[in-house]
Amino acid sequence: MFGQQQQQQQPKANPNNDFELPQPPSDGVSCLKFSPPNVGNFIIAGSWDQKIRCWELNVTKPPQGSTNIAPVINGVIPKAMTSHDAQILCCDWSGDGQKVFTGGCDGKAKCWNLATNQMLQVGQHNEPIKELFWIEDKQVLVTGSWDKTIKYWDLRQPNPALNVDLSERIYAMDCNSPLLVAATADKKIVVYDLNNPSREYMKKDSPLPKFQARSLACFPDHTGYALGTIEGRVAIEYFDGPQENKFTFKCHRENDTTAYSVNCIQFAAPYGTFATAGSDGVNNFWDKDNRNRLKQFAKCPQTISAAAFNSDATLYAYSTSYDWSKGHQFYDPSATNYIFVHPVMVDEIKKNGSRPGKKR
Repeated sequence: MFGQQQQQQQPKANPNNDFELPQPPSDGVSCLKFSPPNVGNFIIAGSWDQKIRCWELNVTKPPQGSTNIAPVINGVIPKAMTSHDAQILCCDWSGDGQKVFTGGCDGKAKCWNLATNQMLQVGQHNEPIKELFWIEDKQVLVTGSWDKTIKYWDLRQPNPALNVDLSERIYAMDCNSPLLVAATADKKIVVYDLNNPSREYMKKDSPLPKFQARSLACFPDHTGYALGTIEGRVAIEYFDGPQENKFTFKCHRENDTTAYSVNCIQFAAPYGTFATAGSDGVNNFWDKDNRNRLKQFAKCPQTISAAAFNSDATLYAYSTSYDWSKGHQFYDPSATNYIFVHPVMVDEIKKNGSRPGKKR
């Protein structure tokens, strides 16, 4: 009624009506990863509450060949949880889906055996581990750290199989064997061929040199990578080929005046398209080849801190939780953290050159 104080309506936590995982982390989510396809639909989440969690999804896939029907998530079971003993920044699966690797702010890399529930240390850095990846064809774990090194670990040995010194700290890194790409704090991009990982395959200045790198993802076809920054820009880079194929674009912005960090870039492997997740609370699906946006999700009330596709890009998981981009003074310990799973229709993620869209 006019003259009476109106209760302010709170933003909807799940504006896209996606599937919500139960028993989410009690602090910010830093990483999400789906399991390899040979073991079903499991997903892990590492978080700032020092825990790594695992859920199993029961999914019914749409009929083969359908493009406008999404998979159906029938239910989910929280399977397991264990502690890393420090805030977790990154995580990955072993190729057989039997083990999970975590990297933490304590500089330790750990291996969680899901069958025995044992957590063992398998690597050590002098500073936090920003990124790690299990390289199945090499049977090694690679870790990138703020101590300005990349290390390769044979799990049968206590010491690193190889230590590679960098010019600066690792801010973002991705691995799609045989190539590994790292973005460092001095705004350099370093590429390694894992068949000869002790030597730089390529080193160049960042295509987005004005602001800090925040996210990086290799193309599924090994021809290049996408780089995201804290200033709401993405660069599409190719290792070889015509320079005109490379381009940058703005995204995760409000009226071109307020820019938000591109916290995560994830490729949909079957299609070569990709998703960006931003501090503005928005997910986008993009087609780099036709340079357009395929889908924009409704804005969530919190930042999107992590995201992941499953192997066939039928599921897209994302977390809404504080990403610390505005520092400790903006942290709200009472805010609820969420992990959602979006069932993906082919029409949402497949390339379509005739689809209208614009980058923003």
